[in-house]
Amino acid sequence: MDNAGYTSLTRQAGLLREMQTVANNIANLSTTGFRREGVVFSEFVKDTGPGQQSLSMAAAHARHVDLSQGTLNRTNGQFDLAIEGDGFFLIEAPEGQQLTRAGAFMPNEMGDLVTAEGHPVLDAGGAPIFIPPDAANVAVASDGTISADGQPVGQIGLWAPNDINDLHHQSGTRFTAEGGVEPMIEGGRILQGYVEGSNVDPVSEIARMIEVSRAYEMGQGFMDKEDERIRSVIRTLGR
Repeated sequence: MDNAGYTSLTRQAGLLREMQTVANNIANLSTTGFRREGVVFSEFVKDTGPGQQSLSMAAAHARHVDLSQGTLNRTNGQFDLAIEGDGFFLIEAPEGQQLTRAGAFMPNEMGDLVTAEGHPVLDAGGAPIFIPPDAANVAVASDGTISADGQPVGQIGLWAPNDINDLHHQSGTRFTAEGGVEPMIEGGRILQGYVEGSNVDPVSEIARMIEVSRAYEMGQGFMDKEDERIRSVIRTLGR
């Protein structure tokens, strides 16, 4: 395969990966706390030797996480929490500590505050949060302080990755930060009785899907023509 064929093939692979990412964004339009993702294209140029043309290949392995604010939806749920501004909730998943913006929480049978998947929500010190089972009224202040019947019982932590570029989507609405996380002093506040919706814009995502689909079709057409050109040359030389 010549240089043009390599370039087209790697571009097609990248466009297919972007199409899958856009489709996943659209599928999560109504997912609480979902963060839109985009694909980052890059070019690799390889030296093929003296007197030879360089080989150019495209790659689309990196992903960009859109951290813009999603819509805040009022639920009046006592344990429904949303973040206005920057920051994440820190949870203890089976794979280790992870970040999320999905704040639909509930106490489990032991009184620990957990996510819908059952993962413990961690406080400002990185420890589980206990809610007294007999508490009639639980209030959460904007700084995350939790009060049960007027008595403080803990503080939900707001966390941020040490390096925003180390944020990697793991599953659903959960993220890991390879460079570690740190408590946030300011930049965000917690709202009780709200959940944050997805930050996906359906119009722009559908428009991007159409653009990617057309680009893929154009690339496929070029590869078909290039294949026919090579076959024609082989047939001519074989006579």
